[in-house]
Amino acid sequence: MASIDVQQPVAVDRRRLILLVTAAVVAGVLNYLVARGAVALGADQTFRPLTPPVFIPFTLVGVAIGFAGWRAVVRRSARPHSVLRVLVPVVLVLSMMPDLLLLATGFIPHTSGTAVAGLMVMHIVVTAVAVPAYEL
Repeated sequence: MASIDVQQPVAVDRRRLILLVTAAVVAGVLNYLVARGAVALGADQTFRPLTPPVFIPFTLVGVAIGFAGWRAVVRRSARPHSVLRVLVPVVLVLSMMPDLLLLATGFIPHTSGTAVAGLMVMHIVVTAVAVPAYEL
């Protein structure tokens, strides 16, 4: 069984921190535009997941968890680029499963195809903005 050394936290230098914060802000702004676009295309404006108090924390958490996963692979894999080339798209698709479940069940009021498509585009935005920041 692999062990994790909890004595050494993930070191984040100042430059990397600035990149991550910048990526999170850019992803948040772009996700705001995606949300507005989804509403303009017919999503109900009262659909809570498309409101900033809901999607901004999810955007920030997505960037942070993505970075932690990225660093874990880079540190532990003999071939991190090969692993990440497969892992990133797989994780992106898996991250959309709750959205598809939402579309199928409508467990949040005012769910529509347009609203869920907007959420799924947000996943792509976070990935497209964060991954280059992780690589630098």
